[in-house]
Amino acid sequence: MADSLRDQLLKAGFVAPVREEKRAPAPRPQTGSPANKNAPANRKTQGGGPGPRKWQGGASQAKSGQGGKPQRPQQAAAPRKDGEIDLAKAYAIRSQTEAAERKRVEQEAAELAQLRKERKRKLEQVLNGKALNKPDVDKVRHFPYGDKIRRVHVDEAQLAALNAGELGVVQHGGRYLLLDRSVVEQIREFAPEQIALVVDPNAVVEADDGVPDDLMW
Repeated sequence: MADSLRDQLLKAGFVAPVREEKRAPAPRPQTGSPANKNAPANRKTQGGGPGPRKWQGGASQAKSGQGGKPQRPQQAAAPRKDGEIDLAKAYAIRSQTEAAERKRVEQEAAELAQLRKERKRKLEQVLNGKALNKPDVDKVRHFPYGDKIRRVHVDEAQLAALNAGELGVVQHGGRYLLLDRSVVEQIREFAPEQIALVVDPNAVVEADDGVPDDLMW
């Protein structure tokens, strides 16, 4: 084949060779919806071609947390109203109060029982061998005690001494014991409620009701 006119002139040195410039390849058109722009880099487009540009989400991932999932802000607890007490705390306070009250009642009952025991022991110690009651006596002296009318059997001399305040009567163990006035005064110091009868010789009778003091009824 004959050389073209340009080739002949080139060989003769009349035309300088022309360099061919490389043209940049035309950008490939992006396929898919605009939402695919934010897809991860390892996802391929249809047809097996290279995927879109890598998603620049490093800073967002660091802020949002692991895996790029945004974390929801923690909701602040609603402030309690004035005077509002937590229900569990209220139950705990009530339980502590009831336990303290039970302990106080039990302690008072134990102390009272101890006092009664000590008083009974002391009363028995004072009364030991001091009772003046006699069997087979024919006199009876009545007296009020515990909202009822009680009685004690005495002889003539004991009745006179009882009405004069020289003797007294003390209740103990379901019995009414006739005692000397000095013993009655000892019992008055720690167990006055046990004294059933003691006449005060210094008492002034304001009015005479016509009933003698030594009346036996």
